[in-house]
Amino acid sequence: MAIVVPCYNEEPVLEDTARQLTDLLKDLTQRGIISPDSYMLFVNDGSTDRTWELMRREFENNDLFCAMNLAANVGHQNALLAGLSQVCDMCDIAISIDADLQDDIGVIEEMIAKYKAGADIVYGVRKERKTDTFFKRFTAQSFYRVMNLLGVKSIYNHADYRLMSNRALNQLMQYGERNLFIRGIVPLIGYKTDKVYYARKERTAGESKYPLKKMISFAFDGITSFSIKPITMVMLAGIIIIFCSVIAYIYILASFFSGSTVSGWSSIMASIWFLGGLQLLAIGIVGEYVGKTYLEVKQRPRFNVEKILRHDAANSNGDDN
Repeated sequence: MAIVVPCYNEEPVLEDTARQLTDLLKDLTQRGIISPDSYMLFVNDGSTDRTWELMRREFENNDLFCAMNLAANVGHQNALLAGLSQVCDMCDIAISIDADLQDDIGVIEEMIAKYKAGADIVYGVRKERKTDTFFKRFTAQSFYRVMNLLGVKSIYNHADYRLMSNRALNQLMQYGERNLFIRGIVPLIGYKTDKVYYARKERTAGESKYPLKKMISFAFDGITSFSIKPITMVMLAGIIIIFCSVIAYIYILASFFSGSTVSGWSSIMASIWFLGGLQLLAIGIVGEYVGKTYLEVKQRPRFNVEKILRHDAANSNGDDN
């Protein structure tokens, strides 16, 4: 088993996270639940603090700890994929989890049990969101509802805490898009899935790596990467507005020939601004899809690996995509 942990500026929590995961791996190994060859892989996503330095120190003192240093910051989803691509041929199962360990590692044993019972993918799902602020809870729930409304497969209250079998991992690697939204891709794999439920903890140190700006960007990427319904909705809105405009035009003509006076400037200007705004919105949405197509066809590497520290081949260097 491999545990993959993407990290960005996780200096305050890294040592404690490594300790907790080490204790977990040792306990599961001693009880014969996982292989003695199990390990954890921490992925440094271009951190600007001492994260990589702490990873190197941990690697020297911990036989279960491996580390990967990406050449630049590529974002959480790409960093996670980099780690999964590294372990996919070296483990039977991989579990991904964020470095703050707000996701309860106590359910990992249950995940493994469900894998042994036949599930290729086991999702970690939050029971509740009591630790979130009202705003974050409301926006998160709205996000899942909008995703489902637009036809995007997603697991409610699931982020990136999951177990994947080796064959599921290899299938994930077949998805070559650059605009990554892994929690939307994994349900498309289609193998047998299951869920475990847990209560999310509060962050003990450091700060969230998903402020409002990033959350909005992440949500927008997820929607535009998996659904063309926004374009359809804009087209339908355009048809409805054209229909309403025809009715309004007939009303204006009838008023004109009946001798009624119609105030003109304000209504005309309001219509111009409304239609102009709608056109700009439609162009922007279409442009977002065109931009994503542009990024996909370039086929640039999603990440570049600067160094990998493994106890079977320490100090190996390489590039990946």
